[in-house]
Amino acid sequence: MSRAQRTTGEREEGTRFEIARLIVLALLASAALLSLSSVVLRPLAAAGAAAAARPGAIRGRVELRRPPTPADRRPTVTELGTPAGRDVPDLLRSIVYLESAPRGAFETSDGGHAVMDQRNESFVPHVLAITTGTTVDFPNSDRFYHNVFSLSKIKTFDLGRYAAGHSKSIRFDRAGIVRVFCDIHSHMNAYILVFSHPFFALTEGDGRYRIDNVPPGTYGIIAWNEGTPSETRSVTVPDGGTAEIDFTIR
Repeated sequence: MSRAQRTTGEREEGTRFEIARLIVLALLASAALLSLSSVVLRPLAAAGAAAAARPGAIRGRVELRRPPTPADRRPTVTELGTPAGRDVPDLLRSIVYLESAPRGAFETSDGGHAVMDQRNESFVPHVLAITTGTTVDFPNSDRFYHNVFSLSKIKTFDLGRYAAGHSKSIRFDRAGIVRVFCDIHSHMNAYILVFSHPFFALTEGDGRYRIDNVPPGTYGIIAWNEGTPSETRSVTVPDGGTAEIDFTIR
């Protein structure tokens, strides 16, 4: 083989090698682009799906097998044998709530104001459900003194004695259950349930409830009445639909 032929062969071989190298580089670049597209498009698709999801609702009824009864009021000498009228504590009302908030759910640090009145030697309402950050006002609507206090771990306080027409307030920043009493009237008691999310509801007089604006998904849900919670149940909220679940307590 002549030198010219060898030179021509080497050039052709070099050309084929260069073409092969370029093909490999092109394939690697294409694979990288596909991988990048997958990384970018997958979150976008997920975000689109999440944006398309519509909130739903949970509704049902809470049945109390043995409804609680209010504590007897201690009569006073000034009543001369005729007890004053007073509100009967609404012990039949329960609270239904999600065990934990949906991911990305609104969590508040300023829950506004709520009121728990002291009227006819009762706390009104007997059960109050609020979100964290809420300030509760305790006005005294009776003609005599009251002294509101709590020894609950999440909020211990003692408002001291104050007369009719006055009010004192407490802000609740931790989630949990607060038992409220009056240091003067031993039969007075109430509950404040503090939640770190808005997915709860107080039942109507017939035990029915409804929780709105719940993101689609599966959750643990609990019914509570007078310190007694139900077992955690599982409920699945459909996209834009309503889930139904009933409870029996006691």
